[in-house]
Amino acid sequence: MEFNFLITALAALIPMILGFIWYNPKVFGTAWMNACGFTQEDLKGGNMALIFILSYVFSLFLAFILNTLVIHQFGFFSSIMNEPGLTEAGTETYQYAQDYMAKYGNNFRTFGHGALHGTMIGLMVVLPVMGTNALFERKGFKYMAVNIGYWIVCLALMGGVICQFA
Repeated sequence: MEFNFLITALAALIPMILGFIWYNPKVFGTAWMNACGFTQEDLKGGNMALIFILSYVFSLFLAFILNTLVIHQFGFFSSIMNEPGLTEAGTETYQYAQDYMAKYGNNFRTFGHGALHGTMIGLMVVLPVMGTNALFERKGFKYMAVNIGYWIVCLALMGGVICQFA
């Protein structure tokens, strides 16, 4: 199974695009600023180029790991990756992998299935991590709902795109 870097790189744009919408003052931006205790003045300045570059790099990390979590066929290959002959045409292992992919290679490869897994990752990973931080930072429910909701939607969209097109 080959890794599709282009789709992964495109899926990594989703948090940035959704962030422009989600954190817009007409959507959840004002609620987020109030929950954080920010004003418009607080958000001015900073090295925005560096912030956007690093945000994209971090999103790329997410997109890379999502490939292995939303595409079940990666699990098959990770379990046989050290088998001799896996990449050599004509060997028994190579033929076994080819037969497997011919029969099961497209199973569960839909946007909806990837979005389901992305949502589950958001609920089972992002919620506990960010929720715990927010509790100790004494942030309220609105802060958690805006930020965690954003990441759940991001991961659902990223998972859907990766699963459907990668």
